[in-house]
Amino acid sequence: MRRLLLRIANVNPDSVTTHSDRVLYGSIGIFIMLYFVYATAGGAAFVDASANYTHPWWQWLVGPLVAFGVVAYDRAVVGRVPINYDRLESADPDDLLKHPTFSLYAGRVCLALLFAVIITEPLMLARYQGEIDARLNEVHNQQISEIEVGGAIAAYDARLQVVKKESIAADAAVQSLNTRAAEKRADARKLYAQALADSEGDGVSRKSGCPAGGFCDTLVKRSRALDDQAARLDLQAADLQKTQATSRIARAEEEKDLTAKISNQRTANAEAIRADSGFGARTKAMWYLVTSDFAGIGLFYIGIALLLVALDCAAVGLKIVSHGNSYERSEARIARAHEHEAAIGYEQGLRDARRFAEASSRVMAESIGKASRENDLNQIALDRARIRLYENVTAMPLPPVPLLERHPAADLKARTLREPDRIRA
Repeated sequence: MRRLLLRIANVNPDSVTTHSDRVLYGSIGIFIMLYFVYATAGGAAFVDASANYTHPWWQWLVGPLVAFGVVAYDRAVVGRVPINYDRLESADPDDLLKHPTFSLYAGRVCLALLFAVIITEPLMLARYQGEIDARLNEVHNQQISEIEVGGAIAAYDARLQVVKKESIAADAAVQSLNTRAAEKRADARKLYAQALADSEGDGVSRKSGCPAGGFCDTLVKRSRALDDQAARLDLQAADLQKTQATSRIARAEEEKDLTAKISNQRTANAEAIRADSGFGARTKAMWYLVTSDFAGIGLFYIGIALLLVALDCAAVGLKIVSHGNSYERSEARIARAHEHEAAIGYEQGLRDARRFAEASSRVMAESIGKASRENDLNQIALDRARIRLYENVTAMPLPPVPLLERHPAADLKARTLREPDRIRA
């Protein structure tokens, strides 16, 4: 198990010889394993938040990939030993290791902060899901109330009220005529009742019968006149209704259309507002809860976030504070020894190559000189044989052959004539 933890920490188990190093790198291996679990859950939560919390099944495939990437970076940082390859012949312990590469660790810190935002935040949103849902419901209700008093719904509603007022005004005009007709008929009934009473002797004249020109006859005429007026008013109301029929139908259709538009717009607004509950809206709601209740939610939120960030940086932090331990020194000695041997071998190879090149050059120069001398001797022998043959055949000396200036044969013939015995030897 200990060797497995050391392998996870990306160190050579054979070079971990002290108890403190075993504890150190074993702890780093445990932190890397814990971070793998944390990064897997955080990556899956981020994918879920990006998918508007639809819980896709493939979120558990993306999470491990993210975790593997970050763990690979941590293992590369932890397993790296900053070996100093200067002055390989020196045995001074101060020459074994280089100073820490802070840019590498600074990059890891930036990566930790980035993952704190991308991975830690979705986990925190899942932790406070109930509180966030309540806050989003409150915000959505406020948005719905604001939309009702402005925008398309307000315009549709204003036009609908105008149409309703026009319909009410048209109905009121007809109703006014009908009311006046009803009042005249009621007056006509009263007058006719008074005429009947007067004809029976119970009226104002106290005379029975209804003679022409009398009070009873006057009441009857007035009653009939009121009935005629009421009938004319009914005709006017009927004509007015016929005149208003087209506009009434148009207003009814418009009122129906406006009512449908208002309903559809309210449905669309409600769906749009409910859809505004993704990662951004939940983060905004989370920060509202943190700022509004810092003593309760805020401190707990910051504590968990710092704990997760510390878990993110634990392995690299232990690597930084343990710079120059016995493991790194042992690895540095081995690497420097190999490098020193390789450098010595390389220098010896260069020297051997130089010696071989010099020897080859000397051999080639001697071979070229020897070949040149043999060629000269052959040419001299040919010339002597040609001269001897010519003298034996013609019994006369060979006439001199004109030679070009600086021709090799000229110098060769001169040397042959001057030093025949030396050439012969």
